[in-house]
Amino acid sequence: MAKVGQSSFRRILLARLLLLSIPVLVTGEIVAYRKARSGLLETAYSNLTASAVRKGEGVRDALTSLRTNLATATTASALQSQPSAKTQGFLEQLQQASAIEVQCVQLTDAQTQQVVASTCGQSAIAQTSSNSWAKQQRGVLINPAAVQVALAQPLKLATQNEGQLRLTVSAPVYVPQTSKSQVSPLRYVLSLQSALHQPEVNASKTTSGYTVVIDEDGTILAHPNSNRVGQTIYQTGTSDRLQTLFRDAIVGRQSSLYLSAFDENGTDWLAGSSSVEVPMESNVTRTWVVLAVTPLPTVLSSLDGIQQVLSILMVGFLTAILLATLYLARDLARPIEQLSDYALQIRERYSSDRAPKDFKVRELNHLAEALDSMVERLEERAEELETAWQEAQVANQLKSEFLATTSHELRTPLNAIIGCVRLVRDGCCDDRDEELEFLQQADDAALHLLKIINDLLDIAKIEAGKVELNLQPVPIQDLCRQCLKMVEPGSEMKRLTLVLELDDRVDQVLIDERRVRQMVINLLSNAVKFTPEGGQVKLRVWLAYGHELEQDNRPDHSPINSTTPYLCLEVQDSGIGIPQDRWHLLFRPFQQIDSSLTRKHEGTGLGLSLTKRLAELHGGTLSFDSILSKGSTFRIWLPLLEPMPLSGSVEAIENLDISRSSTNQSTEIQSIRVS
Repeated sequence: MAKVGQSSFRRILLARLLLLSIPVLVTGEIVAYRKARSGLLETAYSNLTASAVRKGEGVRDALTSLRTNLATATTASALQSQPSAKTQGFLEQLQQASAIEVQCVQLTDAQTQQVVASTCGQSAIAQTSSNSWAKQQRGVLINPAAVQVALAQPLKLATQNEGQLRLTVSAPVYVPQTSKSQVSPLRYVLSLQSALHQPEVNASKTTSGYTVVIDEDGTILAHPNSNRVGQTIYQTGTSDRLQTLFRDAIVGRQSSLYLSAFDENGTDWLAGSSSVEVPMESNVTRTWVVLAVTPLPTVLSSLDGIQQVLSILMVGFLTAILLATLYLARDLARPIEQLSDYALQIRERYSSDRAPKDFKVRELNHLAEALDSMVERLEERAEELETAWQEAQVANQLKSEFLATTSHELRTPLNAIIGCVRLVRDGCCDDRDEELEFLQQADDAALHLLKIINDLLDIAKIEAGKVELNLQPVPIQDLCRQCLKMVEPGSEMKRLTLVLELDDRVDQVLIDERRVRQMVINLLSNAVKFTPEGGQVKLRVWLAYGHELEQDNRPDHSPINSTTPYLCLEVQDSGIGIPQDRWHLLFRPFQQIDSSLTRKHEGTGLGLSLTKRLAELHGGTLSFDSILSKGSTFRIWLPLLEPMPLSGSVEAIENLDISRSSTNQSTEIQSIRVS
């Protein structure tokens, strides 16, 4: 069960991918938006500066055209004659034929300042003085430079485009004379009023912008907002920035600038500037600053589309990431979930197949194989632990039985000793011979008790690693004869035949005499004990090499060199044999082949274990071979540590028939063997 605060791999994968991708996408969108905005602003600045230059050139060209056309018109005969309908028609024709919008054309008497003819009413559009030009002129052709330019009087013409740049252009009309030598007097003044720039249709949506014209003294001559016309730049809300732009233009620097709250609505505008020289009168020139302005929202209007595209891209990327996450989850999360289910089955000890494999991700396949291998090893260890536990249970039971048996084995001779000694002490014997007999029985029991205790001590010393060998040259033939004499009393009681076979090459061997005698006596005692009445026990001594040991059963894998000579002490009996299913218990200490049945033979089960360990201390081993109901053969293999002198005798086999009949009745021998 998942704990609080935990989540599935799928959710974590999706959350991590979104957590990493969303900031990147948002950052990318912000950077792209700002880059597009700065690009639009740079383009607008450049376009507005170029537009301001074009607008200034347009004002200058238009004014030049008006002055030229007006100077030419003053030579018309319709103006030089007396005022009539023909004069009025000429003025109307002049207004309509002009390429530049002309709002009014008037002919004024130079002396009386009365309007003689007009296309827009009798209100004078220009205030001129006869002193402005020479009163007499020899020719009738007017130099365009003599044409005077003045700003149109405010509110002279009420039109819907009051924010235009309106100018009044005036030129003198002279009366021609028949003689060239005569001076032509000034008779009329021809004036026209025109808007030099036309408001752009939807200028807010173009890169040309609106036109703003500022005189060199700071007076606003034209403005998109007619209320600003006639004001100075020092009265506007953006005076600081506008003054900077104005000063740059006056000195001839073309530039662009961001104007904050340029109109009454507080809207931000962008402006590009240029300057133009305008001749007003003879030898009088004015500098005008021409601005091309446009609202900032207009310039950035395309950002809405860009932002929309970026938003669509962001949503598309997030959708793609989500789909990619789901696709990855199929290849990553599903295998991990399968492995997790497999691990849960193992934890719950459910029966399951092997871990799922064949994933697309190589590392997950490796993980599945590692899980399989781990589970197999755990199962093997579990089986080994279960087997070891069962063996420990059996060993514990056998040890308990061994303790009980050992206690019995110790108590039996001890009771005999105590009983015999008390009989002698209490004077229960009839004569001296009977006392000696009881004392002899006590002595035999004490020796038997000592042997049991010595075996226990030897096992403990060997396990503690405190046993040291005393290697000396020993006549092996004498040692074997002595061992046979030690078991002779027991064999006489069962009428057994003891046989000794000696290799004629065997003489003295470098061994620990006491330990080898102990091993041989243990094997002979077991052979006598488990051989039925009338059987045979054979002790054979011979030389062999390690390869002859390959067919024998060894209790462990002791290193045996096939080229090393070994002394083999073999004890063969014709006894009850050992069941093959009990061979693995044969050399274990504190265990017997079968302790669950009532045994006739006494023993602690330490003899074979002690013999095997003593043989290993010599660098050899102990092997055996047994057939049930036919007998067993045990061999002690001791390596020859140094060359052994050969015996001079040629005796091949020496047989000792020391069998004797015994009056003791033999009892039935059970198929049980002490290991």
